[in-house]
This record gives sequence, C-alpha cells and structure tokens, in this order.
Amino acid sequence: MKLELPPGPFKAYLFDCDGTIADSMPLHYVAWSKALAEWNCEFTEDLFYAWGGMSVAEIIATLNQERGLIYPRRKLQSEKKNCISKISRSSKRSRKYWNISKPAMAGFVCGCLRSTRDSVTASLGALKLLDKFDVLVCAGDYQKSKPDPEPFLIAAKRLGVAPEDCLVFEDSDMGIQAATAAGMASVKVPESSA
Repeated sequence: MKLELPPGPFKAYLFDCDGTIADSMPLHYVAWSKALAEWNCEFTEDLFYAWGGMSVAEIIATLNQERGLIYPRRKLQSEKKNCISKISRSSKRSRKYWNISKPAMAGFVCGCLRSTRDSVTASLGALKLLDKFDVLVCAGDYQKSKPDPEPFLIAAKRLGVAPEDCLVFEDSDMGIQAATAAGMASVKVPESSA
C-alpha cells in the first residue's frame, strides 16, 4: 500500500494507534461486546467503528443518552479493560490483534493518540514500536476527544512543534476532522486489505 502524502516538509508525524498502527480495533470491539453483554446492550460493529475516536466514557454516556439507560461508567470501563487484559495475556488469542496494521507507517512514528495509556503501551510494546515514539498522548491526557482537536494540539505542544508543521495519520473520519480542526495536514489510512 502506498499513501499519497500532502506536500511537506513536516516536523512531526502524529499517529492514531488503534486501527492505524496496531490492528487492535477488533480486540476493542470484542472487549466492548463482552462488557456490554451483561447489560443486554446491542453494540453493533458498524456503530463501534463509526464512533472511532470517542473515549470509553463518551461511548458509555452516548449509549446511556441514546437508549435512555444508566450504564455504570466505572464498572463498564473496568469490565472492558479486564476483557482486553484477559485476551492480551492469552498469547495465542492476542497474537491476531497485535499486528502492525499498516507496515508502511512504522518508519514515521513520533506521536500517538486516542486510547488509554495501558492500551497504547500494550499495543506498541507487543509490536516492538514503543521506543520509536517521542510522545504519547492518551485518553486521560485531554478533556475533549476527537473530533475535537485537543488531543492533536497537546501532542504538537509536547513535541514543541507548531500545528501547521504536523502531519496526522488517521483511520477514522473523526480523527481526520480533529486534525483539520487543529490546522494540521492529514492522511486517512485505509483499512488493511490483508
């Protein structure tokens, strides 16, 4: 796969992790499905991918609002995290999730965004890419999730680079919207065909 890059030069390359670098989105979907099963909550795969970029807390709040329910945020967050941990500890089961999603990306790594720090470090550690990043901006480091530009603006600030000097690699529409709102160039990385 060859991506068309906007004209540079760029001083920083910012990457979404799940779905862009690590093919871990199926893992997150399985974890959500298991965590919500106890509550008889249907969470379709299409909806899961459409909400790519939203934090766990935002997903729970949105589900509650749309369905008129009161899912306990902390309990669901904990259940989802435990599901991911269980799958991750089972090397045979987790091997299929910890793959470089887009191999062409590995050489450009400088910043990573979106998921919790535990999730990002687990993904990048399993891929042996963790030491390639200068900055990790994860859920908990910002108040507003994508499509708000805050995560990207924090990454640029931590890297000491102006937003207009950043190139963002994203797999979700919300991520591209966030990069645009931050004044950054972006590339939408298509889903792997492999």
